[in-house]
Amino acid sequence: MFWKDKKVFVTGACGFIGSHLAEKLVTEGASVKALVQYNSFNNWGWLDTSSQAKSMEIVAGDIRDHHQMTQLMRRCDYVFHLAALIAIPYSYQAPSCYVDTNISGTLNILQAARAHSLQRVIHTSTSEVYGTAQYTPIDEKHPLQGQSPYSASKIGADMLAESFFRSFELPVVTVRPFNTYGPRQSARAFIPTIISQILSHQPEIHLGALSPIRDLTFVTDTVCGFLKAAEAQGVEGETINLGTGEGFSVGDVLDKIMTMTQCRSKITEDTQRIRPEKSEVLKLISNNQKALTRLGWKPSVTLDEGLKKTIEWFERNKQYYKPFQYNV
Repeated sequence: MFWKDKKVFVTGACGFIGSHLAEKLVTEGASVKALVQYNSFNNWGWLDTSSQAKSMEIVAGDIRDHHQMTQLMRRCDYVFHLAALIAIPYSYQAPSCYVDTNISGTLNILQAARAHSLQRVIHTSTSEVYGTAQYTPIDEKHPLQGQSPYSASKIGADMLAESFFRSFELPVVTVRPFNTYGPRQSARAFIPTIISQILSHQPEIHLGALSPIRDLTFVTDTVCGFLKAAEAQGVEGETINLGTGEGFSVGDVLDKIMTMTQCRSKITEDTQRIRPEKSEVLKLISNNQKALTRLGWKPSVTLDEGLKKTIEWFERNKQYYKPFQYNV
């Protein structure tokens, strides 16, 4: 097994994708040091509910602290860097926080990885860096467009990762997931927003724009792509899309979920959920050929299968969500 006894540092391990990734690494035999954001409640996020947590070394900290990251990454072989501020609406309110976390925090991870000569850094990007598609499907050569403070901060982080490969030969690979969904996703994303409201039997389902088109990948497929990006030979310095190559509008997904749940609630447009006109990203569909040829990766879970699994998980875990309150 590739990961047996490898020492792996995962930032953002308390979050949606990060918790799934940390668990998968444990099952693959890795020695996982999982970074969760420090808080006075000693809360480990989704790792609090994980049966694999006892097999990890869980440490509390903050990627914005250069000294701490340098200490924590000592004697590690690989780092998966997922920690970030990700909510687009909140980036309109607090853009400097996104610069501090997503750019300066990434710089700290890159510098620590260089100081300790890690075997590989897997840096997490986002399809939001492409902005509204100039052509589809979107390949890795598509221009980058900062249509929100969040996407601008992620562009900055991506360029830092590229610069460390070019300047210092740091073995970094940037994975660029399109819209990942599944169990544990925050209600700031549209699929959990829809499902949590429906399962709480709201008479009205409050949503933002229904026309934007997204390429939706189930979380287990995204995690598989992260692992393959770390395992593949000769991909250092590359940026690789992780997506299905199919696009569905928010309205299309809404219809599927309403059919699956037999929901007949009224759909209401909520203006506070609408992005500024020039900031809305209208269409994101991935060209995933590079992932197929360079990593041997392609998604295996269909949208209908993934939505069914997600709905079932939300039915069992309603207590973690607040469907009556808009999650910025």
